[in-house]
Amino acid sequence: MPNSSSISEFLLLALADTRQLQLLHFWLLLGIYLAALLGNGLISTAVACDHRLHTPMYFFLLNLALLDLGCISTTLPKAMANALWHTRDISYAGCAAQVFFFLFFFSAEYSLLTIMSYDRYVAICKPLHYGTLLGSRACATMAAAAWGTGTVFFPCLKPTDNKLCVLMAAHQLQFSLNTWEQLFVMV
Repeated sequence: MPNSSSISEFLLLALADTRQLQLLHFWLLLGIYLAALLGNGLISTAVACDHRLHTPMYFFLLNLALLDLGCISTTLPKAMANALWHTRDISYAGCAAQVFFFLFFFSAEYSLLTIMSYDRYVAICKPLHYGTLLGSRACATMAAAAWGTGTVFFPCLKPTDNKLCVLMAAHQLQFSLNTWEQLFVMV
């Protein structure tokens, strides 16, 4: 008879053992989260509402703010909930979703920062060609490519280090139990 044990949830390491420190961590995380929401929300609102900011640099900055909102919103709410409610567990599907979305937003953010550096390179080194090289269509295409790389480019941590190894392409990702079991077989 084969061993048929399965994992339904993971236990997370607590940030602190005492209740006072857990509440302190909650308030610190809440402050960080609200500051990130406020800062990125203000950037998004300013760029969207002011027509003078409809340039390639600010278009990419708007995308970066949205990606940063997604990146911080994947992990911090669960960490705050764990600190506030004195819990340490996360469900299997919740962990998988956090890993997927964090890697998605982080990979897309990394790609967008590369595109932003190209934008600044063209603005500084080729100012006369800036309008032709970085038109609205080219900027939209590069931003879409950066968001698309979030589904393709996933860093893989070595499974020998007892870490999660995520190797998947966008076409292989399906939200079925069988796929999640195959994905986390290395845990």
